[in-house]
Order: sequence, then C-alpha cells, then structure tokens
Amino acid sequence: MVLIETFEEFAKAAEHVYLNAPMKTRFVMKYNHSNCCLRVKVTDDVSLLQYKTDSQQELRKLEKWISTLVKHMASEER
Repeated sequence: MVLIETFEEFAKAAEHVYLNAPMKTRFVMKYNHSNCCLRVKVTDDVSLLQYKTDSQQELRKLEKWISTLVKHMASEER
C-alpha cells in the first residue's frame, strides 16, 4: 500500500497501473466529513495506490482526472 503525496505522481502511477491491467483495475473514493478529506485508492489486486487531499484545487484536478479515466474505461472495447 503506497500513499502518494502529490497528485501528479499519483495520476502517473495510477495510469501505469490501469494500462498494465485494464480489466482488473478499479478505483474507490471515500470522503471523510469530519476531516474534510477525500481519499482515492486505485488497485489491480497486485499494487494499491492511495492519494488523499483536503485542498479545493487538488479536488478539481482529481475530478477532471477521474472523469477522463472513467471515459477511457467506458470506451474500452472488450
């Protein structure tokens, strides 16, 4: 389990995980209201990447990245 500190590193590592195993990769988001913190996990059952933030600017970057990832996952031919 790896907690990545910067969004850019997380996005690059998560993309690498997804490209290596697109059919096994999944992500989970969890918001903790008491800490005002969002935690995102990306895993392919071999590696687990985590990123957490409470910054509005980082949340916007994360929202854009997740939107792109979901579009790519939905358009993937099976």
